[in-house]
Amino acid sequence: MDHTNIEDFTQIAADWVWETDEAGRFTRLSPETERFLGRPVADLLGVDRSAFAWEFEAEGLHLYRAALAARRPFRELTYIYSHPDGAPRWFEISGRPCFSADGAFAGYRGVGSDVSEQRRTRDALVEAHAELIEQNRRFDAALENMSQGLCLFDARHRLQVWNRRYLDMFGLAPGALQVGMSQQAIIEQLVALGRYRAGMTVDSVSEGTRTSLAADGPKALMRELADGRVIAVSHRAMPGGGWVSTFEDVTERRRNEARIVHMARHDGLTDLPNRTALREIGIERLAEAREAGGGLAVLCLDLDRFKPVNDSFGHAVGDGLLKAVSARLRNQVRGRDVVARLGGDEFAVLHAVADADEAAALAERLIRAVSAPYRLDGVSAEIGMSVGIALSLPEAGGTGDIERLLKEADMALYEAKAAGRGTFRLFEPKMDETVRERIALERELREALQAGRFEVHYQPLVDLSDDRITGMEALVRWRHPERGLVSPAVFIPLAEETGLIVPLGEWVLRQACRDAASWPGDTSVAVNVSPLQLRHRGFAQTVVAALAASGLAAARLELEITESVLLDDTEANLETLHGLRALGVRISMDDFGTGYSSISYLRRFPFDKIKIDRSFVRDCAASPDAGAIIRAIVGLGASLGITTLVEGIETEPQLAAIRAEGAREVQGFLFSPPRPAAEAAALLAAQDAQDATIAA
Repeated sequence: MDHTNIEDFTQIAADWVWETDEAGRFTRLSPETERFLGRPVADLLGVDRSAFAWEFEAEGLHLYRAALAARRPFRELTYIYSHPDGAPRWFEISGRPCFSADGAFAGYRGVGSDVSEQRRTRDALVEAHAELIEQNRRFDAALENMSQGLCLFDARHRLQVWNRRYLDMFGLAPGALQVGMSQQAIIEQLVALGRYRAGMTVDSVSEGTRTSLAADGPKALMRELADGRVIAVSHRAMPGGGWVSTFEDVTERRRNEARIVHMARHDGLTDLPNRTALREIGIERLAEAREAGGGLAVLCLDLDRFKPVNDSFGHAVGDGLLKAVSARLRNQVRGRDVVARLGGDEFAVLHAVADADEAAALAERLIRAVSAPYRLDGVSAEIGMSVGIALSLPEAGGTGDIERLLKEADMALYEAKAAGRGTFRLFEPKMDETVRERIALERELREALQAGRFEVHYQPLVDLSDDRITGMEALVRWRHPERGLVSPAVFIPLAEETGLIVPLGEWVLRQACRDAASWPGDTSVAVNVSPLQLRHRGFAQTVVAALAASGLAAARLELEITESVLLDDTEANLETLHGLRALGVRISMDDFGTGYSSISYLRRFPFDKIKIDRSFVRDCAASPDAGAIIRAIVGLGASLGITTLVEGIETEPQLAAIRAEGAREVQGFLFSPPRPAAEAAALLAAQDAQDATIAA
């Protein structure tokens, strides 16, 4: 092989010299080759270069193959060498074809260099450049996708960076800002374009920036724009000078905050001020009235018959009715007066007055307005309203704060409702005493329930066919340590109002079942059931538990209900009554004839008994009409297979008249007043003994 041309490569920086034959196998390698290739030279001779090359760069590989095929020289071809230590090396080779004396191709000779460090440095630079490009891309993406506007200024107040959100926020064209533009010039442009609200100047905006940067920590400035938007601007100083300004559109947030504040002080359904707002406004109006030498009336309003409408036609109609009531109340008051909703169907009015007559006139006007018929979604509804009034008048020294006035108006409302509803009452000092007595009585009622101060007395139910006692009605009595026996007429309404009727009624039921279980024969016991008891979840289970604990047969228990039970939540109550009747418990309707729909309820539920109210008994001996009504009810019961009982029999003439009308059972003081359990048991025992004597 001709070696004369190897000098052609001496000017190329090289680490070793190599030669290959015509097949590309190494035939010669300079001794220093071993240091770079990591293999003995002897192991490399006769081996093709491709056995140790991991890969050629695409362009280099193409040039190498083209050079070999054309027998041309090649220069600075780079490939990756597979070093025995496992770490790649980058080698750069240059070569020239060799020919024999007769011109035949004899292979290649050339030089090689280890360019690994240069290659790593170059790759690191390329990677760093690519990372820088990617970082810039991410920075640009983040900048352009910020929800806030941004501007960055250098220490000389020159603009360096901004984003599209800032341009959009202030309505600036894409080319409106330039790098190096002063903050002053930007503000001048915004003011000239009328972007800020009237009154904002270049100096005031610039001063705001200076003040913000001088403050301890970032503090947002609120900029109001001409279109009504509010922009929160924050300035944060940077090390070395300059600052970053961020701009956030807080218009909707401030509106939401205002809505939240409004919602906290207003009713969600009617948008009227709520109880909290009423107290706040009341304090202001009371102070204004006293300063002006005038008076203030506080009216507490409560709708009558709202619940039946709401339950019968649904909550949508009920809500519509409350809105309609709110509108009518607002239409009846003056501009400075306040209408508020306290919750449920309760409202209040603050009304500036000169005297009590003005307040009374307003109350009458409000009652008339609210009581007029309503037409809601094709539904006709009529309700009423009761009003309680409390006054703060100059001649009274303007005594009382708003809390006291609200409390007094509520007391007066209680009196108005007790008077029959649909009316108003002015607060009087004696009402306060009445309320205190009521609160004391309620406390004592709770204590009596816990201390077991209640008793069950029993009044006989007499069968007129043989004048025998067939059952007893259980009647609760409260034995007060100071007042003695308290009338049920006093504490039962209070127990119902406070909800204590539920635990009290449960105790009466259990006690009556225990007492009746010891009575002779099949004597039954009748227990009155309040609408609140029947509505209470688990009432049926309470009855079952009382029967099971006492061992009393279900057929010996009779539950007395009034028609108000069927007026209130009818379907649920009917379901409960049907379930109890299926167990064998008998159901009777108490005070029959006093309600406007008593007869219609006989079609909805198969009562076992109807008790004719005592009001028909008082005049039955002397009044043909009363007797005719009793006769009609007895006949109705007989035709329906329902037992009829007449209560309130106190005289022999009444009894004779009742017998003549065909009544089957009676009850009243003529036979026996309600007796303690021991006396009732003795009465039944005496009757049982008499029956045994007759039988003997």
